[in-house]
Amino acid sequence: MQATVDHRERQARPALAAPDALSLVRIPLAAAFIAVGDTWLRPTILAVAVLSDLLDGFLARRVGPSRLGAALDPVADKLFMAAGFWVVLRSGMLHPLEVAGVLLRDIVAFLAYVTMVVRGRPTTLPARAGGKAVTVAQVLTLIAFLAESDLVRPLAWSTAAVSGYAIWDYTRVGLAVRDDGTREE
Repeated sequence: MQATVDHRERQARPALAAPDALSLVRIPLAAAFIAVGDTWLRPTILAVAVLSDLLDGFLARRVGPSRLGAALDPVADKLFMAAGFWVVLRSGMLHPLEVAGVLLRDIVAFLAYVTMVVRGRPTTLPARAGGKAVTVAQVLTLIAFLAESDLVRPLAWSTAAVSGYAIWDYTRVGLAVRDDGTREE
């Protein structure tokens, strides 16, 4: 099984495709989540961001991925989550270390990607169950925050724990990728 796509196949794909527009929507939504203040708009913005995340993956599987989509989607996801948890941090509802725990998978993924780019081996790994579970837990934590629920802190800690698992899982898979882009069996 290959972790990367053949060079000829990659060149045949468009640089950007329809699913990428849905990914790009999350970037201004991230700014809007911060800017709107404590209004009814924040839950709406979160709902649109989650919907765009679900739809871009569905469309990418239907119409095929673009060359930039594999990197654009996680960047948009991470920017939105960073914005969302910046708002949570500023509210004082969670301690800065709790927010760091919620975003731990995203922070480690960003550092790993930068490291791979610096090393000249940019690699994207397909989404894994642990990573998806972290995203769901992050969204649930944001919903609890918006609802001013007492569940914010337990959800944050649960998200941090799932992040630890996801980091372990992605590291295990990432270390199995050889220099030529194929996975060791």
